Amino acid sequence: MKMDTNKHSVFLLNYHLVLVVKYRRKVIDDDVSEFARQTFERIGASYHITLTEWNHDGDHIHVLFKAHPNTEMSKFLNAYKSASSRLIKRDFPHVKRRLWKEMFWSRSYCLVTTGGATVDVIRQYIEKQGKE
Repeated sequence: MKMDTNKHSVFLLNYHLVLVVKYRRKVIDDDVSEFARQTFERIGASYHITLTEWNHDGDHIHVLFKAHPNTEMSKFLNAYKSASSRLIKRDFPHVKRRLWKEMFWSRSYCLVTTGGATVDVIRQYIEKQGKE
């Protein structure tokens, strides 16, 4: 397993993010998805975020990405959602017409940490420390 490093730590922080379009409107096609992905990569770079995997359905996106321990995730997500919403509505007018209000993304999101081991495996590993 390849770990990431900075000056004082070694880490591997993977996240799975799901963002849903407001009112679950099916407005994400391949072009909108690609534009949103490029925006994610551009904004993510200043937060030390690296895109690993990206996919979409008509009304939501799935993102797998890596981050540094000092990344302020809520600030990044707010910056991404705000910027991408504004830019998508600007560059894809047909999308703006399908939404009732100004927001593109739903206020809520799903963010889950991911890793190579399950929580049960880690729990068992910790429980065994000092007993062998």
